[in-house]
Amino acid sequence: MMEPKSPFLDTIFLLRKNECITLFSTLQEISPKEETEAGDYFETEFEKERLEFLSDQLLCDKTAAVWAAKVLYHSAQLYLIRENTAKSLEDLIPGFKGTRGISSLLSADLSLRFLPEVLIALNSIDPEDALIALLEDILTDFHYSGIGYDLDLKRVNWEEELKDSTYRKLYLERIVDKKDYRLAEIPFINKLLIAEFGMHKDAFWRELKIITEEN
Repeated sequence: MMEPKSPFLDTIFLLRKNECITLFSTLQEISPKEETEAGDYFETEFEKERLEFLSDQLLCDKTAAVWAAKVLYHSAQLYLIRENTAKSLEDLIPGFKGTRGISSLLSADLSLRFLPEVLIALNSIDPEDALIALLEDILTDFHYSGIGYDLDLKRVNWEEELKDSTYRKLYLERIVDKKDYRLAEIPFINKLLIAEFGMHKDAFWRELKIITEEN
């Protein structure tokens, strides 16, 4: 593995390895060289995770992975540093400019899966913080990474969203892992989960209700 050489890379490596984050006293720009190194690192991490979901059709979207890492890094640092940043929040936390697809969703998730914890921390300080709305907008688009966090997903066409079998499997597994009742009780998702559980529903999730459209 590459040795940490910057606050950005150090943050990403530590977070991926130990699930903890370092806060620095100043915001520093991320160089193109750092972005390239981060992209190579995420490609390796993506390949490791791809072995678990057994799909040889998906490749790491480095652009999405690096964008997500920068969003996570800046949002974490903004938890501590706010001096002279109000006007630059949207520059530090830009929306995704690439194409939203399974590869970009799963590549961005390498970092965005940690974003709900940052949001919880920000909410505990100031629920009206403008940064929270920016980050929630991102998680609403990349809601696989937000499973377990309360997002407004009423506009999602679930049949279209979960049509890819690999993504659907991963999505359902994370719902179960996070015990996200709000998602699990959406009729379409509930039906998928109950079908997956089969006779062993109680072993997987005894408390989950079986939902029908009439409910």
